[in-house]
Amino acid sequence: MKNRNLDLLHTSVNEVIERTLKEKRIVGTVVQIALGGTLVYSKAAGWADREQKRVMQEDALFRYASVTKPVVSTAALVLISQGRLKLNDLVEKWLPAFRPKQPNGEYASITVRHLMTHTAGFTYRFFQEEKGTYELAGVSDGMDLAGISLEENLQRLASGPLLYEPGKMWRYSIATDVLGAVIERVTGMPLSEAVRELVTHPLSMMDTDFSVVDTNRLTASYADSAEEPLRLHDFDNNIPFVEGTAGFLLSPNRFTDKTAYPSGGAGMIGSAGDFLKLLEALRQGGNPILPEALVTEMTTNQIGDLEMPYWPGRGFGLGFTLLKDPAEANTPESVGTWRMGGTYGHSWFVDPKEELSVVAFTNTALEGMSGRFTTELCESVYKGIRGV
Repeated sequence: MKNRNLDLLHTSVNEVIERTLKEKRIVGTVVQIALGGTLVYSKAAGWADREQKRVMQEDALFRYASVTKPVVSTAALVLISQGRLKLNDLVEKWLPAFRPKQPNGEYASITVRHLMTHTAGFTYRFFQEEKGTYELAGVSDGMDLAGISLEENLQRLASGPLLYEPGKMWRYSIATDVLGAVIERVTGMPLSEAVRELVTHPLSMMDTDFSVVDTNRLTASYADSAEEPLRLHDFDNNIPFVEGTAGFLLSPNRFTDKTAYPSGGAGMIGSAGDFLKLLEALRQGGNPILPEALVTEMTTNQIGDLEMPYWPGRGFGLGFTLLKDPAEANTPESVGTWRMGGTYGHSWFVDPKEELSVVAFTNTALEGMSGRFTTELCESVYKGIRGV
């Protein structure tokens, strides 16, 4: 590990966490930071459940939302490393009944690579306007109480035209749910079993699954608001994304619904420490689950100069964003940094140049994913390790 001023790092990050809690922008958080392969910072702060006065613990469990995507994308890459799946495989090879059409009415040729890079032609319901095509078709984003199987959701998804010809645009989307269905078909297992076998158990991520391993450690869910975060109820909650969109349908208790399909893009639950294990395994070359060459491909921009709405200055690898231009992105991160987050209130990033991995999970939707907390925390980390 490089020579670092860890006292400054701790002070800087602590200040951001304490200020954010005091300003009631989040309810609780767990932040973990690894430098050079060593855990140098781990802090739990605030409430795991504000109403029950249950304090946050470092091993708290969180609804991952889109933090699920890197886990499931890694599972697909393990299958590729084993020769059981190829990036250029047509999705119809594995899912012959799934045949979406392009806007011109022709059947689309979608590949596994398109799914993993979010260039397949899909979107999310929450990005569309109210009464958009996905809402009218009853497509689930994987976070609500739709009560349908994955097969049924794919049928609904394929019932309308794609937004664009595969490979021609980039749009963050439900594509990783489709990838989950491919993984099920390749392995002959339910997605939960396949992910356990391919990723989580080999990395000793024993907290992470499509169900809750310990309900006593599960955090309550909140959403940011003008006064203080509002508790999300067990049924579907409509959380605005940006003005004019349908918004997120979030059901915190979706995991208890036995009819809910395992969403490869949003359905897992786990701990900050578990997810840090995955990030560090990838940062250090993929051992013991992936060869370094595949990790290199995963962390290389796959989409050229395609525009990425909401993520200026970034490209996309096989499962997450990659920083191309720090100035355009207005961030202190190094070029090549990987970053993503999750609707329920999470952000994470890996800066290979600095040998840095950061996981910041909160139980407060949106603020912990893309609000001031995310920006200020990132800036505090770099202030702590660079002294500027």
